[in-house]
Amino acid sequence: MALVSGSGRGIGRAVAEKLAAEGARVVVNDLDDAPAKEVVAAIEAAGGEAVAVVGSVTDPDFADRYVTTAVDAFGGVDIIVNNAGYTWDNVIQKMTDQQFDDILDVHLRAPFRILRAAQPVISAAVKKERAQGLAVPARKVVNTSSTSGLYGNPGQVNYSTAKAGLVGMTKTLAKEWGRYNVTVNAVAYGVIETRLTTVTTEEQTIDVDGRTIKVGINPAVHEQATAQIALGRAGTAEEAAGAVYLLCAPESSYITGQVLVCSGGL
Repeated sequence: MALVSGSGRGIGRAVAEKLAAEGARVVVNDLDDAPAKEVVAAIEAAGGEAVAVVGSVTDPDFADRYVTTAVDAFGGVDIIVNNAGYTWDNVIQKMTDQQFDDILDVHLRAPFRILRAAQPVISAAVKKERAQGLAVPARKVVNTSSTSGLYGNPGQVNYSTAKAGLVGMTKTLAKEWGRYNVTVNAVAYGVIETRLTTVTTEEQTIDVDGRTIKVGINPAVHEQATAQIALGRAGTAEEAAGAVYLLCAPESSYITGQVLVCSGGL
């Protein structure tokens, strides 16, 4: 059973569909109702099982509602992928407190709340399994970080700070949750093709909780970035999902506290 936040589009959708194809039952999440239901329908059409929890991961009650849905629908939590997020860029002298706080909220506070809400469920399941003399399965947490969080990126002091913080959270939870046989890892993405990184000369925006946020990459900036990638191109959402799957597969049950860089050799 897998929780995948921000899975109505882009990387999150690819992750949800990949995990479902490999046998996981998935709780899909998106800000908007239509994309979430579309992904659920696609998973079901392919023979999988999924339910949707619509809403912002930054809402104070979201984490409890999210985890409760997983328990009610599928009986527990085996995989958590903290993927939801967006960018709101500016150089530091022009960045507002709201820009800084909102990005930390979605990329750092929200995963913290989801993991905190999931802990009692996972702990109870492990205690029950041990009491019954059963083998405790390797449950998985994968947090979505970024090369911006590892190396920094101009204009992204908020995003880079949040993603660096998520690495610290990952390493700490790996130590706290090892006793439950839970592996906790992160994937740091480079340039991945999504609606947030569309190459365009025209202004592109998305709506986030009533705020209009500019997205997209100028062609010259994109060309400069891809020139530094060993594979010579941006990654696809499906390739990004593959990195998450590697850390969710049974074969990675002795890998924890690590950051897997998925950047094509950037």
